[in-house]
Amino acid sequence: MPSHRTSAPLPPFDPAEAEVVLLPEAPEPGYWTGCPGVLHEPERGRWLLTYRRRRPRGHAGGERGWRCAVAVSDDGVDFTDVWTVESRQLGTDSMERFSLLPVPGGYQLYLSYVDPADSRWRIDVVDAAAPDAFDLAGARPALTAAGTGTEGVKDPYTLRRGPLTYLFASYARAGLSAADAARAHATADIYNTGVTTHPTGLAVSTDGGATFVWQGEAMATGSGWDAFQTRLNCAVPLGPGAGWLGFYDGAASHEENYEERCGLALSHDLRTWHRLSTEEPWATVPYGTGSLRYVDAVVADGTWHIYFEAARADGAHELRLARVPVR
Repeated sequence: MPSHRTSAPLPPFDPAEAEVVLLPEAPEPGYWTGCPGVLHEPERGRWLLTYRRRRPRGHAGGERGWRCAVAVSDDGVDFTDVWTVESRQLGTDSMERFSLLPVPGGYQLYLSYVDPADSRWRIDVVDAAAPDAFDLAGARPALTAAGTGTEGVKDPYTLRRGPLTYLFASYARAGLSAADAARAHATADIYNTGVTTHPTGLAVSTDGGATFVWQGEAMATGSGWDAFQTRLNCAVPLGPGAGWLGFYDGAASHEENYEERCGLALSHDLRTWHRLSTEEPWATVPYGTGSLRYVDAVVADGTWHIYFEAARADGAHELRLARVPVR
């Protein structure tokens, strides 16, 4: 289990006062830098970050999620890329959140992208001895639409507990007519069509991530501000016997896709999650769409490090960090 997955009270914080870690390519709508996934490795004196850059649809140099990276930092703020991939290398229309997991002998990188074969979101995994050494020629499927009985899976969050590897993913619920499915997948982004809802699902591996068994829904959609999507982004232990605190993204409809806001959830076993933010989001920013999404929270050196993607007043998104002392 990563050493930063520790227990501490959750303090209030002001997202507008958070530090900017990475800026978007341009100060315009559709340019986003975010989808953070963070690992703290105090024994090596470093932080590891996965993130994505996105461009507007129709951009001449490549649209949507076109570049993902693994970056390293000695202070958790100033990061330098050590490994990158562009959408053209995967032949995909878009990439979204990646997840980096430490394992014996190295790391696993979980990749989220639109499958060029059927335009459905999928998740692959690749192993390496170091975070700058991933070779996509060795990538293998972790979760696919066909293998999960869904219309697509994306945005992985991974953690290890004993012999088990937990893989949480946002999924597109099945049950569509053939015509609706074909029409939605023709866009290469069913999440932006409104034809189905998007809960969080869970897959579990007993062989170190070589194979996963799909467990189905772990966190259902709500009935109000998060009725369209509930995407679990990270889980922090609350202490012995107290369960896990989850940070999740919610949206009321597909019209809020890309502009989700953050809620809190609770689980006692990592398999079933209960929403705590039933009436409204837990955190937003006070401008633009208010979007605050993809929270990954790390407790280190007596401080909460809350990484997130935030909307800006100009319509772009940037990657931020709020550092709040534990109380």
